[in-house]
Amino acid sequence: MQTDVREWSELSFDYYSTDYNVRYSYRPDRGWSEMQLSEDEFLPVPLAAACLHYGSSLFEGLKAFRGADGKIRIFRLEDTVERLQSSARRLCLPVPTRMMIIEACTEVVRKNLRHLPPYGTGAAMYLRPVEIGTSTSFGVTPSANALFVVFCSPVGPYFKEGIRPIQVAVDREQDRVSANGTGDVKIGANYAASLLPYQHAHEMGFQSVLFLDPKEHKYLDECVAANFFAVRDGKYITPKSSTILPSITNKSLKQLALDMGLEVEERQIPVEELESFEECGCCGTGAIIAPISEIYDMQTKKSYFYGREVGPVSLQLYHKLQDIQYGLAEDIHGWNTIVEE
Repeated sequence: MQTDVREWSELSFDYYSTDYNVRYSYRPDRGWSEMQLSEDEFLPVPLAAACLHYGSSLFEGLKAFRGADGKIRIFRLEDTVERLQSSARRLCLPVPTRMMIIEACTEVVRKNLRHLPPYGTGAAMYLRPVEIGTSTSFGVTPSANALFVVFCSPVGPYFKEGIRPIQVAVDREQDRVSANGTGDVKIGANYAASLLPYQHAHEMGFQSVLFLDPKEHKYLDECVAANFFAVRDGKYITPKSSTILPSITNKSLKQLALDMGLEVEERQIPVEELESFEECGCCGTGAIIAPISEIYDMQTKKSYFYGREVGPVSLQLYHKLQDIQYGLAEDIHGWNTIVEE
């Protein structure tokens, strides 16, 4: 999708073509290649590539912002490096080095500056690192060859009319991941498994699905593409499970909650506890926070309500995090990477 870079306020949270992406290829006999700058939006992938048949693919998502002071900030790049490397190890793919990932992300921003939304538009530059296995085989084996790519797109705010609550459905019958599977890494297969329950919930009028733990189906796990959190009695409460992706946004919100004087609890949360929460929300890179107004249990037919307005704690956390991203608040935790132009 092409975009007129002058119409920043009209951008949706979607993909728009930019000028350049960067690429590295890997072969066992020579290791990682040098960075390659490309204007091509397509990848040279063999028909028998492992990524097309056996799910040998991973990705990340992070944002770059033009700050109030004119500086460009990439939010929590170092944390993204660690999570991407963890995903690569889990899929037995060649692991990109820390400097490869950092240089790829910063170079993509620099080469696409005309697509970086100005401060005050509510828009940002979304960065998407991707690694795919490119070895060709009909056997189910780890891919020895790989392609690592970083591309970007300007994106509008997740909520164009301002942050607002969504409705979420609990699905007890379908799982996002298996009990001892890959839920804690960011790979395409996890998202593919969530599409059918998401479509079912969407047809019923809900914007997301809250999955339960895949082993006992007793505890809250996470949403389709976001972690879950709740607020009650001065506490920020979020599920703890080996099947949950360690959200960098949730990690940030937990620290900000502590900074605000809240107690943070990361633990198993029984479904029945939903009726006791004052505020609930989903959190991730796209929206930061998507507050929840209603959670509907599709199997028990029970609904839990949290109000039509954004809760005060959720709203405060949202603005505190955004202020750090735009350079309006001091980055006391060192979360931003400044990109030199």
